[in-house]
Amino acid sequence: MKVSLKFYCEILGFNIHESAGKKNNIDWVWLKWSNTDLMLNTAYETPYRPEKPNTQRVSAHDDTTLYFGCTTVDEVYQMLLSKGLNLSPPVVAPYGMKQLYLHDPDGYSLCFQWPHVSTS
Repeated sequence: MKVSLKFYCEILGFNIHESAGKKNNIDWVWLKWSNTDLMLNTAYETPYRPEKPNTQRVSAHDDTTLYFGCTTVDEVYQMLLSKGLNLSPPVVAPYGMKQLYLHDPDGYSLCFQWPHVSTS
């Protein structure tokens, strides 16, 4: 959770709205960013948490994508580059959505997207 909170708060700009647990030992957190709410929960509550994540379990996270409606996809891309993330630029999907994909520290795929309006 500590690594995820650093990513979501310091990199993406979410703020902690509420949480369960102490500062360095949070089991659940409610994050807010603009009009977006996101809740994160640990796989194991504090007394049962293993020292290291189960790599097999984490490797399966890539089959889950969280989509964020974002009117400023290009600005988010530039902001994330400025914070040191190595990302591919946004692309327009065949169905017309401009999309920026990345992964969070737990291996979940994130997509910031908005309908693309062609200027040509």
